[in-house]
Amino acid sequence: MPSAEETSVYDDRPAVRPTRRDPVAKAGSELIGGPAGRWARRSPGGSVTPVRVVALLAIGMFALGMVQKLPCYNWAWFRGVNSQYTHACYSDIPHLYIGRGFSEGLIPYFDRLPGDMQYLEYPVLTGLFMQIAAWLDIADGSLQYQQQMYWMVNAGMLLVCTAVIAVCVTRTHRRRPWDALLVALAPAFALTATINWDLLAVALTAAAMLMWSRGRAVAFGVLIGLATAAKLYPALLLAPLLLLCWRAGRWREFFTASFTAAGSWLLVNLPVMLAAPEGWKKFYTFSQERQVDFGSFWLILKQRTDAMIEPETANTYAMLLMVLVFLGMAVLTLRAPSRPRFAQLAFLIVAAFILTNKVYSPQYVLWLIPLAALARPRWRDFLIWQACEVAYFLGIWMYLAFTTGGKNQGLPAEGYHLAIAAHLLGTLYLCAVVVRDILRPDRDPVRQDGSDDPSGGVLDGAPDRFVLGPAAPAGHPGAPENRPGTLVNWGVEPRSAAGTASAEDRPGDPRS
Repeated sequence: MPSAEETSVYDDRPAVRPTRRDPVAKAGSELIGGPAGRWARRSPGGSVTPVRVVALLAIGMFALGMVQKLPCYNWAWFRGVNSQYTHACYSDIPHLYIGRGFSEGLIPYFDRLPGDMQYLEYPVLTGLFMQIAAWLDIADGSLQYQQQMYWMVNAGMLLVCTAVIAVCVTRTHRRRPWDALLVALAPAFALTATINWDLLAVALTAAAMLMWSRGRAVAFGVLIGLATAAKLYPALLLAPLLLLCWRAGRWREFFTASFTAAGSWLLVNLPVMLAAPEGWKKFYTFSQERQVDFGSFWLILKQRTDAMIEPETANTYAMLLMVLVFLGMAVLTLRAPSRPRFAQLAFLIVAAFILTNKVYSPQYVLWLIPLAALARPRWRDFLIWQACEVAYFLGIWMYLAFTTGGKNQGLPAEGYHLAIAAHLLGTLYLCAVVVRDILRPDRDPVRQDGSDDPSGGVLDGAPDRFVLGPAAPAGHPGAPENRPGTLVNWGVEPRSAAGTASAEDRPGDPRS
């Protein structure tokens, strides 16, 4: 019998094997001997489980990302600006150790910083994370050595966040634990993990997604509130939840999640808000006043047309675009033949925020990677998107090398615009594929085995209460007669109770 980690909570069907359903995963498995056979034995005592394998691989890739930063760790962070760009190993962490007063023992939000910044421009929970790392960094010696140790301490704390993300994504879709390999092996994850402190919010968001998949609305709300106290984007997940609960008529769970999210956010922020109001609001004023910056289509417009795009103008139009995206998602959610999966809409709303924002830092890709693995677990599409993000990762550093280096080595503005376009088009491509899966559930890899919404919690298999247009036809997830554990024939043969071979034991469906 499969272990508890390999079976669905609703039935004893074994976990889906990507190497038997995904052509790219099947081809990649040839490096380690090919897909496991039908009669393959598990290790004695069950020591090799998806959670352990994915977590170890994620830690290994994180370590490779640290190795990639070695030229900067050894010298490039401290000997001029240009070298850290030409080696593509830049990180905010050692620079902000000095620039935000941690080297002098200043307390975030309470102590005023020298220069124009005045106060730390990060949300409260991220500021606490940074301060804890400063307290743990007890290195004596030169300032350079202290910066190195501060980066190492932060890397160790971010490594814990990486392990949390790997475990949570592995457990969110009970029958598809191996989809989390997309997160563990994502090249952009390894390259950007230690640029900034975004992994804290990503880990809390991944844990919130896991809690929602288990039907724990209170825990989900608490974690989303904490994640929003570390980074603003997790609050966006409440928007698709509103639409899905509207269609399913599950208002109690939505309001429970929303109120607990607001409560946990307030609990973290209120002490700083009352004791240091000027320092607390710096993050929000900085976000509003920040100029059009790297990575956005706004920058292309500004540089190609020589137009002066004021922050207020970019903020207004970005907000209007997000409202239009939300309205489009509302129509999509309420008119789709089956209720979209939570991970699909969560990916779309965060991707829309990234695409319309006036700045795109390379580490923002971390926000999307776990959501992409849950929304569209297909290696081909994921790798196409990752290739675009790696191209952007290299492009921004080469552009900065060009603008800061005396010899003008690197990418000029025209080349950097192509890198931005690659990022934008890669993200739009993945969004288009996810939308297609929503409109054509038979092409959704998660639903091809009869599942409805493994990350949906109380929404998984719930009947529709409100739709715009015809109700979900019989046999579609979301139809009243469909419940978790009921196999739906999407054009593939389900596994019978006797254990006969199903479509998951055959090569990938060519339609995907």
